[in-house]
Amino acid sequence: MSTGLNDTEIISKVLSGDQQAYAELVNRYQNYVFTLSLRFTKNREDAEEVAQDIFIKAYRALADFKGTSKFSTWLYTIVNNTCITFLRKKRLQTHSLDNEGMFEVADSQDSGLRANLVEQKSRVAMVNEAIKMLNTDDAEVITLFYKSEQSLEEIAQILGLETNTAKVRLHRARTRLKEKMEKHFSEEVKDIY
Repeated sequence: MSTGLNDTEIISKVLSGDQQAYAELVNRYQNYVFTLSLRFTKNREDAEEVAQDIFIKAYRALADFKGTSKFSTWLYTIVNNTCITFLRKKRLQTHSLDNEGMFEVADSQDSGLRANLVEQKSRVAMVNEAIKMLNTDDAEVITLFYKSEQSLEEIAQILGLETNTAKVRLHRARTRLKEKMEKHFSEEVKDIY
């Protein structure tokens, strides 16, 4: 549906009331606008959305086009401003560092992470202490299974036992470990179970 008219002639038709003539401008510049929008947004869906906004803004501002520059140059200004506005709105919400409440939020989040780390280290230390209270055989099988991450077959081979014997020994060692923890670390164990 190319009319053979130049941009200025099409704009004159649109401004005189022929709204359908604007479709010719959209057809001429849709790839141009989309490509520029895509460079800004880096996302096809966002570029399509922004391109639609750009053509709507251009239509509404068409009376402001003075013809002192090419239509594409004037349109580029609208593309640039619309994309920048879109990216500002899309950007993650930022907070002023002047706001003292932000420091409190940041400190509490950091403190929570540190508290979790301290609690985790505390639990590991508690389990290690309980393992030290076990007899040598029980401590050995628990250490091989949990700390060295050996399978029952590997533990049996290391200790020179049958696999079922290693399994029974591990089960009994776990039971004794639990008893030691409940006896010596009763308050801490309540939080774990």
